[in-house]
Amino acid sequence: MKKCALLLCGGWEGHDPQGLGRLFGDILLDNDFEVYTEKDFGCFADPAYLSQFNLFVPCWSYLRGCTLEDAEAIHIADAVNAGMGIAGCHGSMLDSFRENIIWQFLTGAQWVSHPSHPFYHSSPVGDPPEGIFNVDYAVKIEDKQSPITRGLKDFRICTEQYYLHTNPSIHVLASTEFSAHDGETAPYLASGSPIRMPIAYTRRWGKGRIFANAIGHNSDVFRHCSQALEIMRRGLLWAADALPDDI
Repeated sequence: MKKCALLLCGGWEGHDPQGLGRLFGDILLDNDFEVYTEKDFGCFADPAYLSQFNLFVPCWSYLRGCTLEDAEAIHIADAVNAGMGIAGCHGSMLDSFRENIIWQFLTGAQWVSHPSHPFYHSSPVGDPPEGIFNVDYAVKIEDKQSPITRGLKDFRICTEQYYLHTNPSIHVLASTEFSAHDGETAPYLASGSPIRMPIAYTRRWGKGRIFANAIGHNSDVFRHCSQALEIMRRGLLWAADALPDDI
């Protein structure tokens, strides 16, 4: 029997929800999944509907006025507890519903800042210019035995570097470092020590598996970085319990 995946595509268009949905959907189709795409939260109203899926892939970034209700978040959490996986990336999972703490508790992290750029510390009006938060940074593979990262090497990438608030229960697969630049120490680095920040991680919720990747501002990021794409591909399959352990 084929595994079934549910994609939710929408929210803030700056994170390319449709492009990410097509990319992730194609990965799943190539791995013999049935893929269903929804564009609003109505799909969360019926627990029986959610129960048919092996995987939920959020491609939804925070959009003011679009609020995930607690009852809807509880239905998602219950489905994961029963065995549905979740896998997603960047703001499309880690900043989907910043006003819902049930979602954040479930997924294991919440984006809070792009602290390396002064734009974020000013009082801007409207959306920031595309690419303004991009920085070149190193990604270190922390768990070399996980089937999601096995055989992959450390790499560099030029994209947004997410500062996350994370749940202590997450298992870190890859990380990055925030440190002082050009001799200047930012307030969040007042201790004088660099901060290691998760990039990719897994966690468990009941019988369900959860995978998150902080990389993925848009679909082009994955097309331009084969290592990030491979981590995402494996993470999607792992969350659905469809990734071979001997990869």
